[in-house]
Amino acid sequence: MAPPPPVAPLRSLSSSPCSLKVLLLLCSFLLATVSEGSSVAKLRFARRSGEFKILQVADMHYANGATTPCENVLPAEQRGCSDLNTTAFLRRLILAEKPNLIVFTGKSSLSLSLSLSFFLFSANSMASLSGNAAGAGDNIFGFDANDSARSMEAAFAPAVAAGIPWAAVLGNHDQEGNLGRRGLMQHIAGMPAALSRVNPRGLSFPIDGFGNYHLSVAGAAGSAMANQSILNLYFLDSGDYSSSDFSVYDWIKPSQLLWFQQSSAKLRREHGGPAPAMAFFHIPLPEFGSFGPGNSTGVRQEGISSAAVNSGLFAAMVAAGDVKAAFVGHDHINDFCGELAGVNLCYGGGFGYHAYGKAGWPRRARVVAVSLEKTSAAGWGGVKTIRTWRRLDDRSLSTIDSQLLWTKI
Repeated sequence: MAPPPPVAPLRSLSSSPCSLKVLLLLCSFLLATVSEGSSVAKLRFARRSGEFKILQVADMHYANGATTPCENVLPAEQRGCSDLNTTAFLRRLILAEKPNLIVFTGKSSLSLSLSLSFFLFSANSMASLSGNAAGAGDNIFGFDANDSARSMEAAFAPAVAAGIPWAAVLGNHDQEGNLGRRGLMQHIAGMPAALSRVNPRGLSFPIDGFGNYHLSVAGAAGSAMANQSILNLYFLDSGDYSSSDFSVYDWIKPSQLLWFQQSSAKLRREHGGPAPAMAFFHIPLPEFGSFGPGNSTGVRQEGISSAAVNSGLFAAMVAAGDVKAAFVGHDHINDFCGELAGVNLCYGGGFGYHAYGKAGWPRRARVVAVSLEKTSAAGWGGVKTIRTWRRLDDRSLSTIDSQLLWTKI
């Protein structure tokens, strides 16, 4: 575990009721000055590299910042370890990987005991970053967070301050504070640089959950596909706890499945065939149980905590033909990827220090890099490959288990 970097002593955010509003206004101003006229709502592949990079952050479990202790670290690491270590890890990753999007896949918040200096980048550092952010589940640990909204804001602050577009889905603990799932997604969707949506608009049917939405990534500027969606990202609310007596965890409902199927069919028609896609949600599907050491990359160190009900989402993804990989959180000390029927099922690995983990097993995050094929005429074509690796929170931010998930044939 790498210690948080030293910071200049500034007044705690919690010492002023106006500090949070000032922070958000400052971040918005910095975003505008870093790239005048740019829009975080338009995701596209990089013109120079032909790449689109996603940083997946799973299970941050933020609570109240400096006063929140770490879980499952070595005895020598316990003193002074807190939510601030989680923030430091995210900040280091952003600087090292320079992602185009950050995805938070659940359980993320903390309170305002963080100092402003800890998670605000310098203007020069921010100017060098122009990517996007998304996450998967349990962004905050609602039960321990004094104020869910403020915890969310502090948890996502490194992404906001870096000027990186980001998206989030909810985990099974986020709603355990003073905001329900609808309120949490409404708050997230209104934050600076957030691409999250509460739910899709214009549906002819009511949809279950909060945080079901789709994002498109356009081709590289100046290419023949610059105005086309050539990579699609689906985000789904996998719920929290089941009200039934036969399953602990919730599952994706038929209304969400119908939305996914209709969205995928519409995008296939627009693209003239299935453009590659990826899906992000928090609770793993039962099909994650198909993998072990012999047929996956990474480790499985605990059971697969899926719902007892098979929602049919995996079968729907296989039938649609566009989803090449699905990324989840929830089981913190699993970090494997395995391929089943053409779909890669991947864990992000536990990220947050207030989340349970395994002492001596570093916190980690998953990086997904999507690359375009090179064409002689227009420069860049459609998606050629999807690769992934994980970064560890050690002194060198070690990269492990680089693998090819999909390639165009």
